[in-house]
Amino acid sequence: MIAGTNGLGTETRGAAGESAARRDLAVRAAVEQGLLTEAEPVVALLDVAGVRASAAALHAAFTAVTAPGTPVLHAFAVKAAPLVPVLRLLRDAGIGAEVASPGELGLARAAGLLPDRTVLDSPAKTPAELREALALGIAVNADNPQELARLDALLAAAPSRSPIGLRVNPQTGSGSIGALSTATATSKFGVALRDEGARARVVRAYLDRPWLTRLHTHSGSQGVPLALMAEGVRTVYELAEEINAAAGRHQVDTVDIGGGLPVNFSSDDETPTHAEYARLLKETVPGLFDGRYGLVTEFGRSLLAKHGTVLARVEYTKSAGGRPIAVTHAGVQIATRTVYDPESWPLRIAAYDAGGRPRTGPDLTQDIAGPACFTGDMLATGRALPALEAGDLVAALDTGAYYFANHYAYNSLARPGVHGFTVTGSTGSTGTAGTAGSTGTAGSTGSTGLPGDGRVRFAAVRPPQTVAEIVAEAGGGDPDALVRN
Repeated sequence: MIAGTNGLGTETRGAAGESAARRDLAVRAAVEQGLLTEAEPVVALLDVAGVRASAAALHAAFTAVTAPGTPVLHAFAVKAAPLVPVLRLLRDAGIGAEVASPGELGLARAAGLLPDRTVLDSPAKTPAELREALALGIAVNADNPQELARLDALLAAAPSRSPIGLRVNPQTGSGSIGALSTATATSKFGVALRDEGARARVVRAYLDRPWLTRLHTHSGSQGVPLALMAEGVRTVYELAEEINAAAGRHQVDTVDIGGGLPVNFSSDDETPTHAEYARLLKETVPGLFDGRYGLVTEFGRSLLAKHGTVLARVEYTKSAGGRPIAVTHAGVQIATRTVYDPESWPLRIAAYDAGGRPRTGPDLTQDIAGPACFTGDMLATGRALPALEAGDLVAALDTGAYYFANHYAYNSLARPGVHGFTVTGSTGSTGTAGTAGSTGTAGSTGSTGLPGDGRVRFAAVRPPQTVAEIVAEAGGGDPDALVRN
């Protein structure tokens, strides 16, 4: 995990402070405005101003290193937050969509993403998925030679305007989380470029297919060092140069470098930044940024993670073996990766009192437990926090990507409601994601340091799941389906 504040400028630290101040206001407002209740003891909050700021920073980062006029598409990895209002917010911030399933494509289209702002990646595309993408003119990155053969047939039957590329695995190595490392020697993704004869076969595939005009790689993810990510991009750039030299023309005109910028889960600081990564890429692969190649990126977690908070009520407090335990309503159904792999995915926890104010007092080492019926359902263990009491609130921070959007239905626990929020007068706070909600005042400008009057406005992104919906999804509409046979 990349953490810490070394090398951070005053502006970056100031942005982190404003983000934390907005979060505190939103937590208190969520209580005052009834978002968190006995009936709805867990809720997810998304900082709209923070998302907009991250999108703007991404645009600025690559504008600073690319030649004027270079076409650059930043396509958000929809899997990180498959929520239509979130995708619409990003679309309005100039961000496209990277999709990997018919469902994700449907979400992107519902959010108004145009085909020329959409990229389809998946290692298991069906003929129907490919036909739909080609008919719409969506960019497609093929995963393997068999998929290229399938595209040969589809394009012969119905020509398409879709830009088409091939994903290659540079096999540059693993990061600290093996399950997420996509550029290992045996990764399931793309053509393994260093396997015997593979590089020559890739070049031949391009020479045989003039419609192959892009190259794609994704070498980054949480736990992968930036230098290793940049090495993967350099490898693919060199392959593009080799293909174009063999073709005697500029056949490959766009390189899709994927995403995977790691996120700091140790503090409010956003580090590493997109600007740091873009500068490293420019230093490592200068030819990629001289204007000869268009660029596509596919960032997900790094755009949203720092701007999400899962807020849950402490239902009970107890003790076992001398260790205090706060039993909450947020656990494996939300923080699935954290519960099953806490070493790789630790979450920061903030404590608030029942009124939504930051809890104060001496720290006490305690466990934060979730509601699911197995021992390991823990948000945090041995965490030093002010002593929690029944009715208090805990906030799981940095959960804007993957956490509250990708529900795990253990124990048939309901999906929480998701609400975007803005704070009047704070930077980038105009507008909301989703349908407009209520407003209220929480805190004061003097205590937050934010400009404006400190009023928080919420917008419903996704309503909380009901018990009736859970029953319906579990076949409740026809309980006799099996006993009739």
